[in-house]
Amino acid sequence: MQRGWVVSPDYRAVIDALKDARTKAEISQRELARRLGKPPSFVNKIEQLERRMDVLEFVAIAEAMNMQANELLKRMRSVLPETINL
Repeated sequence: MQRGWVVSPDYRAVIDALKDARTKAEISQRELARRLGKPPSFVNKIEQLERRMDVLEFVAIAEAMNMQANELLKRMRSVLPETINL
């Protein structure tokens, strides 16, 4: 079940950028989950907008994809409008 705060257009764009970074790195959801020590449903639920990712999870995901968190954040920030309204 998707919740309104998870499926805002801005949040959807950020998660799409995260998924794009994962696929460009040629890492499957299953492999990313393995690197995180989580079940595959963990990654799937984030990418399907069924759960929200917190900042610690974001850092762990970036590192599991062999990326610096700040570089992944730049990619994700680039898909957002200049001003973000919550």
